[in-house]
Amino acid sequence: MSTWTVVYEQTATGWSAFAPTLPGVVAAGATRAEVEQLIVEAMALHLQELTEDGLPIPDPGRVDVGQVELRQPA
Repeated sequence: MSTWTVVYEQTATGWSAFAPTLPGVVAAGATRAEVEQLIVEAMALHLQELTEDGLPIPDPGRVDVGQVELRQPA
C-alpha cells in the first residue's frame, strides 16, 4: 500500500480531482465522494497499466504541497 497526493477542486458544476505524480489521471463528478471513488479507480487502473507495460511506477512521495501569498491586483 502507498499514499499518493490528490488535489480536489470544487467547480461550478461539482468536483474534480487530479494526481500530480500521475499526469493525465483525472476525475470529475457531481459530489466530492463520487470524485474520491473515481480518482482512486483511475489511479489504480493507471498503475496497473504501467505495470503491465513494464514501465516504472512514479514515486508517490515526490510531491510537496505548499501555499504562497500573492498581492491582489488593484
